[in-house]
Amino acid sequence: MSRVNKSESPTSVTDVHTGSKMQRVIYVTYLIAVLDITWMFLQFSITPYLAKKLGFDTLWIGYLQTMVGVVQLLGGPIFGRFADLFGARAAMCLSCTASVVYYGLLAIADSPLMLFIHKLPAVLMHGLPGAQMVVTDLTEPDKRAEALGKLGLCFGIGMVAGSTLGGTLSTRYGETFAACVAAGGSFISFLLVWTFIPKHTKIQAPQDNTDKKSNAKSVFDLGEITRLMKYPGVAKTFMVKIISGLPSGIFQVMFSVIAMNFFQLAPEQNGYLMAYFGIVSMVIQGGVIGRLTSKYSENSLLLLSIGMSSLVGLAQVFMANVFQFCFIVLPMMFSLSVFNVITDSMLTKTVPSSDTGTMLGLCASVQSLLRTIGPTIGGFLYHNYGVASFGFIQFAVNMVVFVFMLRNMVNSKDERRE
Repeated sequence: MSRVNKSESPTSVTDVHTGSKMQRVIYVTYLIAVLDITWMFLQFSITPYLAKKLGFDTLWIGYLQTMVGVVQLLGGPIFGRFADLFGARAAMCLSCTASVVYYGLLAIADSPLMLFIHKLPAVLMHGLPGAQMVVTDLTEPDKRAEALGKLGLCFGIGMVAGSTLGGTLSTRYGETFAACVAAGGSFISFLLVWTFIPKHTKIQAPQDNTDKKSNAKSVFDLGEITRLMKYPGVAKTFMVKIISGLPSGIFQVMFSVIAMNFFQLAPEQNGYLMAYFGIVSMVIQGGVIGRLTSKYSENSLLLLSIGMSSLVGLAQVFMANVFQFCFIVLPMMFSLSVFNVITDSMLTKTVPSSDTGTMLGLCASVQSLLRTIGPTIGGFLYHNYGVASFGFIQFAVNMVVFVFMLRNMVNSKDERRE
């Protein structure tokens, strides 16, 4: 499949970058992101309780989460490469189709084996990275962090809606009905993508021999995926993203267990708590990040987010109940939001526009990597050392990364002065 159909002129392909049409595509993309996150958090709020009904203990819930991390770790870079080769619409349609199958299998899961099988379509479920690809293609580099921050606002809205809806539907009508609602919602997302998202969102040049050669390469070409790591600054930013994000990632993947066992929350109460997360995230990503990126450098904001994450870990060490945790959520969501938006923005700016999809796929794979190793590490820590151990590790790791980055910034300033 070529990147530009013969029937399409370069003008018609780049039409999407004209004023009103570009804005319409971005707004619809935001709506699709809200829906995708809504169904994801709906599933988050019911799966632990369904797993418990089927006889899963904390360890096996961890294995279930690890499986999702593994399949999405494998699928993330390939999904991004697919989007770069065949366009955002094809990639997002693929993700929506996988979501319909995923939630449909969840609805009929009546055994431990079926609960594991239903996770397999997650290899192609990358709705938020797909939305990030569209927004990245349609925004200028200097506006990218703000635009990605607004996608974070969509994440918050979806978190509120999905958590509340999931808790309410599962309590009143059962997990099967809630999963069916998610499957139907994913089909609506598919229709929105097919109707409103253009086949190509990148600015296309007339096709030449080099372009044809690029198109001949396989989606599974690992060389094309890994070569992005050779661009200046990419490997370093990726290491920071992985190392600094690991402790908070462990806490996030174990949170459903913490809410159920440590905080003793019922499904509906857990839904309300997740909705509170979403509201905080909406305020931060919708009203704070844009202003910060217009006033401060991305390096400074990245350093701020890592330093604050370290302090959040210290606070978690002394956390004793859900009331105290609600106060910790404020700086925690701020540091997570700024960290994710800034690192994604920095990484997409380091590669050509033709490779931003693959880069965002790699960014998504970082989160999948954390979800892959997080449950195993988290289960071990929770069983042996309790919830406080998550805070100790987050404080220590992020403090080390903070000192390392601060020294690099100081050295860079000294070199420029010389």
